[in-house]
Amino acid sequence: MKMQALALAFLAALAVGGIAWVFIYPLLSGERQAEKRRASFARIEAGGRGVDRTQRSRREQVEETLKQIDERAKKKQQVDLASRLSQAGLDWSKEKFLIISAVIGGIGFLLPLTAGMGLVAALGVGFAAGFGLPRWVLGFLKKRRENKFLEALPDAVDVIVRGIKSGLPLFDSIRVVATEAPEPLRSEFSAIVETQAIGIPLGEACARLYDRMPLAESNFFGIVISIQQKSGGNLSEALGNLSKVLRDRKKMKAKIQAMSMEAKASAAIIGALPPIVMVLVYISTPDYISLLWTHPTGRIMLAACLVWMSTGIFVMKRMINFDF
Repeated sequence: MKMQALALAFLAALAVGGIAWVFIYPLLSGERQAEKRRASFARIEAGGRGVDRTQRSRREQVEETLKQIDERAKKKQQVDLASRLSQAGLDWSKEKFLIISAVIGGIGFLLPLTAGMGLVAALGVGFAAGFGLPRWVLGFLKKRRENKFLEALPDAVDVIVRGIKSGLPLFDSIRVVATEAPEPLRSEFSAIVETQAIGIPLGEACARLYDRMPLAESNFFGIVISIQQKSGGNLSEALGNLSKVLRDRKKMKAKIQAMSMEAKASAAIIGALPPIVMVLVYISTPDYISLLWTHPTGRIMLAACLVWMSTGIFVMKRMINFDF
């Protein structure tokens, strides 16, 4: 009975303490007064003391523009083959690319088959040559074109800023870039000029640059022009700030590449050691290592080694491939 009484007393004290914590502590700590003060401050600011109607409407226009650009970027996550060909700077049609890929795949299938490597090996080489190699080349061309675009974009933005400060309209400044800039910047800005010439607003024409060149920098440029066309503002100052941001991003990218170069070199050496050792052993004692592809157990071991090596290379690439 004594233990039950103590337990009931403890529970009663705990309940009284909880009720006091809920109802009395906010009055003593000042939380309720602070909440009232924050609410009154929010009402004063919402009432228009700091932001007038013009600023509010401009903010709404900016938010609407950013929302539209974000929705368009989400829709463009799945890029079709025709868009990838255009982004790589190739004027091929999708049918032409598929025909060339099929021809390369057929050659890759026939060469191992005539060399006596077997049907399975011929199918693997043909699939890699027809499906993997053309798309790897396409990705390589696309990446190289994007790097050239990023190299010339800050200078092009500076040209536009100087043109606006000297009194030229924005469209004429863009036309100067489309005439004098190096490739691929020239063709991309020429596409902006041609798109605006057929009646599309200049802000939308600049925003479409991201569809042809899916880079954060081109998206920044389209956002700045679109917002300025809809809500106004000092365009030369905005583009000047954009030029500074682009150059800072370029410096950061170069710094990241310099800092990760040691890790990339180590990964390349580690990944190249097994095939180099395999070739050297085959040159010195071919009968010793030929069991890997002549004996069934050796083939299983070789396949397992390829899987583990590919996994290791993929993991190392993900570890040293920094994005910002």
